[in-house]
Amino acid sequence: MGWLTALFTSSSAVSAVAVLGLVAATGLALGRIPVAGVRLGVGGVLFSGLAAGHFGLRLDHHVLEFVREFGLILFVYAIGMQVGPGFVDSLRRRGLRLNAMAAFIVLLGAGLAAVFHLTGLLPLPVAVGLYSGAVTNTPSLAAASQAFAEVAPGLAEAHVGQAGLGYAVAYPFGIFGIILTMLTLRRIFRIDPAEETRQFEALLTRQTPALTAATIEVAVPDAIGRPLAGLPQLAADGVIVSRIMDGGTVRVAGPDTVLAAGMLLHAVGRAEAVESLCRAIGRRSQANLPALPGPLEVRRLIVTRPAAVGRSVPELGLGQGHEVAVTRIIRSGTEFSPGPDVALHWGDMLRCVGTAEALAGIEGLVGNSARDLAKPHIMPIFIGILLGTVLGSIPVPVPGLPTSVRLGVAGGPLLVSILLSRLHHFGGLVWYMPQSANLLLREIGISLFLSCVGLAAGSRFLSSLASGQGLVWFAAGAVITFVPLLTAGIIGRIFLGCNYASTCGLLAGSMTDPPALAFASQMLGGDAPASVYATVYPLAMILRIVTGQLLVLTLFSG
Repeated sequence: MGWLTALFTSSSAVSAVAVLGLVAATGLALGRIPVAGVRLGVGGVLFSGLAAGHFGLRLDHHVLEFVREFGLILFVYAIGMQVGPGFVDSLRRRGLRLNAMAAFIVLLGAGLAAVFHLTGLLPLPVAVGLYSGAVTNTPSLAAASQAFAEVAPGLAEAHVGQAGLGYAVAYPFGIFGIILTMLTLRRIFRIDPAEETRQFEALLTRQTPALTAATIEVAVPDAIGRPLAGLPQLAADGVIVSRIMDGGTVRVAGPDTVLAAGMLLHAVGRAEAVESLCRAIGRRSQANLPALPGPLEVRRLIVTRPAAVGRSVPELGLGQGHEVAVTRIIRSGTEFSPGPDVALHWGDMLRCVGTAEALAGIEGLVGNSARDLAKPHIMPIFIGILLGTVLGSIPVPVPGLPTSVRLGVAGGPLLVSILLSRLHHFGGLVWYMPQSANLLLREIGISLFLSCVGLAAGSRFLSSLASGQGLVWFAAGAVITFVPLLTAGIIGRIFLGCNYASTCGLLAGSMTDPPALAFASQMLGGDAPASVYATVYPLAMILRIVTGQLLVLTLFSG
């Protein structure tokens, strides 16, 4: 059995792979074990790393540093690709007030961590680690670790180890603290979760109305004899007429289709816009036009051809030259009408109406290849990582700071991936990452990072926790978790009139905490908090990463 011992204790590359595999696999298994209905998830890797480090498993210093930094790069790049497309939208259209509240929670937590350090209660590495663990945000810890490498290269390993200890001490209450906050708010304001959910869903439906379809009979004299292209409701309100029935024959509608008395139109759009079209040309018909005999088919086609990406449906000429009507674009679960200002993205699903021959003919224009959709674009990933690393290495002098500021391997790849995901296509390349590939890259990266942090700090974890300082650390972490969340919940309820379902989504999103979202959804009996979670998540994630770095850069004194 000596060979097995040597495999995990030697300083070879094979030994490093074996140790990392053991720590990551054990930690992920630990993270799947429910404790009071909540799982640690990938956070379990940190604790398995701490255990492995406590029992003497080690990695060569240079190997550990490389794996930790490379895992971090993979993780933040994938995070940026995930949140990038919705980041600007969440700030501009989906609730400035909610994002302001999320920013308040983030900044108050960072402020408390700074106060604990400035009053001499905690060393800076511990304060930063407690801040990251108390809000269950590993990217914040990763960004702070990179900042320590910038301001104190010779002491970076020691500082990162201390930060890892603080993170591990605060992490358990960070997970349960947000749930405790939700329950506390529910009790303080005597909230009925079912009623709050009904109110929130009704409000959400009014704010984001879904597309609806209607069959309209042409009956208004002024509309008879006019082409569809001459109807202002189609261009101004985004209504799409996909097909018509005239004289018992169903065919695809086009801009030159002339309206006739008794003609039936199948229209798709927002409810108000469809009603406006009804009043302009006739009245609703009870006829089920899609079920009437005819040669038309309804098919969903996926955009997977690079030449179609970035072009609108009218630019592709799908409705004119190919006798096909595109009624809806479905992107990330959201439906909207096609129009001249809506550029197609890789992976968009088009709902098309036309004959079998016409639909087959346009497949070549849009791609419609499930294989291409599932296949990750590898070259753009490495180009993005290269650009992010270069950007993160550029020094920017800032007056008052002890050293030039660099975005580092946490901020550089994050910023580049957000920008590239917004561009979506550039230079003949498609900057798209399938969800499965994104999740795989993200989980591998964070597992490698946490394994290294745990291994580096494991030899000191139990001694630190058992000392009197360990209790102080735990109490400080609990304050950083609980006070900002409870304060924001009370302010939101009393002064802003926030719905409880909205508040739960806000709290979970500001902590970037999926287990908390799962608890809120279970408590409320639906997915009402998820929309708010998605709204504030991008900004909260980026602020967590930025504040983790700023705490180090502004407070480090050598």
